[in-house]
Amino acid sequence: MDTDSEQYFVAGMTCGHCVASVTEEISAIDGVESVTVDLAKGAPSRVSVTSERPIPADAIRAAVEEAGYQLVAPAL
Repeated sequence: MDTDSEQYFVAGMTCGHCVASVTEEISAIDGVESVTVDLAKGAPSRVSVTSERPIPADAIRAAVEEAGYQLVAPAL
């Protein structure tokens, strides 16, 4: 099975609890297989999302905002 992998930058995360909250919300999106967060205190953190199909950026944004953080931009 093919997988899709996208990276995003999320602002406002400062600790392991932040990482867990964002990971939990994004993981709840149908089709998401894994979420990896590289926490960068004082700067936007890189969030990698692997899924069984492309996930709309709006769905990722909604999940990040539900966790209480801000999606800054997709990583290029």
